[in-house]
Amino acid sequence: MRWKDGRRSGNIEDRRGVKLSGKAKGGGIGLLVLVLVGLFFGIDPALMLQLGGNMNTPSMQESSYTPSEAENELAEFVSVVLADTEDTWGALFSQAGTRYQEPTLVLFSGAVESACGFAQAAMGPFYCPADRKVYIDLSFYQDLRTTMGAPGDFAQAYVIAHEVGHHVQNLLGLSDKVHSMRQRLSPADYNKLSVRLELQADCFAGLWANHADRTRHILEQGDVEEALNAASMIGDDRLQQQSRGYVTPDSFTHGSSKQRVRWFRTGLQAGSVQACDTFSAVTL
Repeated sequence: MRWKDGRRSGNIEDRRGVKLSGKAKGGGIGLLVLVLVGLFFGIDPALMLQLGGNMNTPSMQESSYTPSEAENELAEFVSVVLADTEDTWGALFSQAGTRYQEPTLVLFSGAVESACGFAQAAMGPFYCPADRKVYIDLSFYQDLRTTMGAPGDFAQAYVIAHEVGHHVQNLLGLSDKVHSMRQRLSPADYNKLSVRLELQADCFAGLWANHADRTRHILEQGDVEEALNAASMIGDDRLQQQSRGYVTPDSFTHGSSKQRVRWFRTGLQAGSVQACDTFSAVTL
């Protein structure tokens, strides 16, 4: 991926020098649930982090933090990708006659306090609609590469673009519509809506790649394959099979590997918001 000459975003909030500690009330079960859900990118933190008021108020401590040269480069990469999503969605919203409100991306190390609650790095990257911020501990990228088998800088960019996709859904009011249905539907039916929301975020990530490459020529040979591999590796079916040895489709919240690949590819090839209407799609 060609990124080093790209614009750096001014919407980066670096909290890597802030150390937080917190403990789940009632033992580690609540935290374990959060971690397991977080393996699916932790996309619905407003719901996940409200599990029973799970956390005691975390203690905060400023500490000296000296990132490695490799981590500094990774932080710079994230800033460029975020700037690229700003340019893409800024142009798309402008074409629709509205103004894109840019999210902030928070870098943290170990644990973080968001408007959606206290979160630990094991949850993975997440978007918090309450403060319109994307949160990521850069160590996740090592897990993406080694544990999940999805190496490559474009796979890393896909993670950011997916989370920003949730921000776009928040701005469009789609997230609120889905979340408002939670009390009216059975868990299985609500999961189906959640899958459509997540697949749309995958499609939005592909849409970003389409526009970014057409306007700024960011793609290199093998980049698309990296993103498709990442989408495949984080499908609900694959993660469930790895974690417990069997698959329960009714419990899917993010979509199967095949579905995630399909919708990222749809956004990449079509390059339009209309093509990403997963809620009207007969077949996912």
